[in-house]
Amino acid sequence: MTSMTTEGENPQTTAPPAGSARRALVGRLSWGLADQAASSVSNFAVGIYVARSLGVTAFGVFSLAWVTYGVVLNVSRGLATDPLVVRFSGVPDASWRGAVARSTGTALGVGGALGAVCLVAGLGLGGRVGPAFAALGVMLPGLLLQDAWRFSFFANGAGRKAFVNDVVWGIALVPAMVVAARVGSVAAFVLAWGASATVAAGYGYLQSGIRPGMTEARGWLREQRDLGYRYLVENVSLSGASQLRAYGLGAIVGVSAVGAVRGAELLLGPFLAVLMGLSLVTVPEAARVLRQAPQRLGRFCLLLGGGQAAGALLWGTSLLLMPDRLGELVLGDVWHSSSQLIVQITLSVAGAGLGTGAAAGLRALGAARRSLRSQLFASACYVGGGLGGAALAGTAGSAWGVAAATISGSAVWWLQLRSALRERRRDPIPEVRTS
Repeated sequence: MTSMTTEGENPQTTAPPAGSARRALVGRLSWGLADQAASSVSNFAVGIYVARSLGVTAFGVFSLAWVTYGVVLNVSRGLATDPLVVRFSGVPDASWRGAVARSTGTALGVGGALGAVCLVAGLGLGGRVGPAFAALGVMLPGLLLQDAWRFSFFANGAGRKAFVNDVVWGIALVPAMVVAARVGSVAAFVLAWGASATVAAGYGYLQSGIRPGMTEARGWLREQRDLGYRYLVENVSLSGASQLRAYGLGAIVGVSAVGAVRGAELLLGPFLAVLMGLSLVTVPEAARVLRQAPQRLGRFCLLLGGGQAAGALLWGTSLLLMPDRLGELVLGDVWHSSSQLIVQITLSVAGAGLGTGAAAGLRALGAARRSLRSQLFASACYVGGGLGGAALAGTAGSAWGVAAATISGSAVWWLQLRSALRERRRDPIPEVRTS
């Protein structure tokens, strides 16, 4: 297995002293956590506000739009920002700026193209779901560009800028939510959420001084096709599985079941903020470990995944001890159905956290085939477990099926990472990237 190095990189670069490297790592991880905390507080507030304002059925409609956004977001990440963080983390500034212009332009193009699809689909659907999807289609370009700025800043080791950008989003969200509450529809909340993200996307341009190059998107896709298209399939299989499970659960049990699952996920929101915050920096950090001390990569991934799994179990245990009165204060009527799913959702998140350690290692190694293989297996299990469980035992059965699937998928991720590390030890010659 050959490893990927970034443009302009000397494979023989001497590792910095252990103490300074450790301090730098802690600093970058801290900004990742702070940034995701800012982002997740915004998302958590939107979810809670919609759940309390509109009830479990309308919250289910909002959740369908949310998981659709997740699919589109992962398309953008697979094509635009995942190759960026793998190949342009810690590179000279000129190389980073050129790559960011092409990467953000690609994200903006994906948002425009798939946003148009959502808009047309929403107008055709009508009813309660259609307006929410139409609103999402209008907002997708700004949402995807804002996300692309975050990953661009972390690739450059500038997590503070990503944090400030998400704070700007959160500030803009407050007046937008006030207006949406007065309108009182799901579409209004989607528009408010997306419009505030667009404000932050504009601020990202001011922070970086880099103009997204939509005309360069084709060149970026061509340059990164060896990773980008595999990451696209990998990411879409992940978010697409979530979307299929949500749609299938709504069809088998009812839209209110989708709201119950989303409500249980919101209860794990603070811990998921930590997990997602780490995910912003794990691939760049794993890439740095691979370049500076490759023999430590396996241990780094194990500590990362094991720590996240342990944290999820601790957080889930605390939720089980939470009094009903407090749960009702947070989720309103959604609490009664969501509280029955805490154990299953906790196990799912613990399994996912364990697997992300191995996933970061495979991404850093550039082992796109192995990571794709792992994700396809995990996604197939997720859909099969979620829908099979729903058919057998309703909402609770779906949650148990997903928990079993996530843990099984994590085992496959680790088996693939072990094989990739063995291959690399047999064939340690790095591939120097020149484009």
